[in-house]
Amino acid sequence: MLRWLSLELTGRCQLRCTHCYANSSPLGTHGTMTTVEWSRVIDQAAEQGVEAVQFIGGEPTTHPAFPLLVRHALSRGLAVEVYSNLVHVSSALWRLFEHSGITLATSYYSDRADEHEAITSRRHSHARTRANIAHAVGRGIPIRVAIIEVHGRQRTRQARAELGRLGVSDINVDRVRRIGRAGAGDRPVAAELCGRCGHDRLAIGPDGEVRPCALARSASVGDIRDGSLRDMHAAARSIAAESGWSRRNAPCQPSGDVASPDRVLGHVISDRAPTRPPA
Repeated sequence: MLRWLSLELTGRCQLRCTHCYANSSPLGTHGTMTTVEWSRVIDQAAEQGVEAVQFIGGEPTTHPAFPLLVRHALSRGLAVEVYSNLVHVSSALWRLFEHSGITLATSYYSDRADEHEAITSRRHSHARTRANIAHAVGRGIPIRVAIIEVHGRQRTRQARAELGRLGVSDINVDRVRRIGRAGAGDRPVAAELCGRCGHDRLAIGPDGEVRPCALARSASVGDIRDGSLRDMHAAARSIAAESGWSRRNAPCQPSGDVASPDRVLGHVISDRAPTRPPA
């Protein structure tokens, strides 16, 4: 059963992270999906029993229809997770994020600004993201933070300790995947994926392309505008089975990883749906 749907609203982002799975950047676009088409996807999700939608990108808050689509998802009884870089959050967005049914997620790389910004490729991004993480905690907005290990010398342990001091309790650690910018143009391999792709989740890109998950960039099952969500899910399940990814009870981590079971895929997909009840 389809439970989790990632909506990749845009390829635009204020950052240009060295490892970005989607190759997002300030030069990215919002794609070709219209607001009406995104709303129809949300309607289908609600009608098919999807529990939660995740708004991602790129930076989803840069999309002009982002607030409208979030409210629409809440109105259809869906829980919402917003995966944001938290570099810029307006007062209007903070008010939106305080709605019951919304949780936040973000990525963090180091307790040191220079190390964090070497990965995000933007000055002052560390201070802004750190401040907004603390602000979310202060406002009582549920937030999970993923620490992505991009290189072996990274201050992961110190970053985790710092997040704990800021009041974050949901902290995941994951290694970088050889996908997108981190893959240097290589075709993604199955070992970089978790094994649950397509089982209970799908991802839809800014041009309507449907994938078994947001990281399975080369495994398109078609354009959502050419078929139903139900049909796309069936196709994704078939691709996952044929590709050897079919490990229904696998933890959400790459099959080639030897990390402990509590390490989950933190950059784009949560191993659990947001826990706050929908409005």
